[in-house]
Amino acid sequence: MSLEDRLAATEALLHAIAARHQRVVLANSYGAEDMVLTDIVARLGLPFATFSLDTGRLPAETYALMQEVGSRYPVLPVRVYYPDTAATEAYVNTHGINGFYQSVEARKACCQVRKIEPLRRALAGQDAWLTGLRREQSPTRQDLGAEAYDTDNGLMKYNPLIDWTETDVWAYIRRHGVPYNALHDRHYPSIGCSPCTRAIAVGEDVRAGRWWWENPDTKECGLHVQASPLKRPAA
Repeated sequence: MSLEDRLAATEALLHAIAARHQRVVLANSYGAEDMVLTDIVARLGLPFATFSLDTGRLPAETYALMQEVGSRYPVLPVRVYYPDTAATEAYVNTHGINGFYQSVEARKACCQVRKIEPLRRALAGQDAWLTGLRREQSPTRQDLGAEAYDTDNGLMKYNPLIDWTETDVWAYIRRHGVPYNALHDRHYPSIGCSPCTRAIAVGEDVRAGRWWWENPDTKECGLHVQASPLKRPAA
């Protein structure tokens, strides 16, 4: 399938989402995929809100892009959510500032404080949310579809780029002059918190640089746990 075909399918899905739901929000973590979605939504003039999670540990390059996005896409202002101060202090005082290296459980506890709880606030009152997930990104995403009911957060979740390849993403970015994180040019295909992200080597999986000290099968933060395909709550 060509990029043009995938783009047409994505645009059709986005229009359908706008027709189905009144309150839709786009999650922007400022990765390449989310920047593609941001550009498409802005170009189509769709009535979606946008949010981002600032964990307090993001790279300087991500903050620079956040500022640039605000200037480039004024029609899509990004609402930023931060971790609860008391919960963050409790985690650091218990585990240490970099305690997430100690175990998968400690790392997931950090993600719970810095990502999951803010996400729940960001999604409260929404009917649906959009992500830039792609199936080829990692083993944990192989079975994802374009849409599913997010049982944890109680709303529909859509992945409009699910079938896009990395080549598609970068072809779109170059064709449309979409701003992107400078770390991508330094071999960081997937970017999260600074202490949990490293550059990858040639031949490594695109998400090998995320939580590189863990087994690939555990490398999700909990934002994107497997949802139930197309299962909606009873009317």
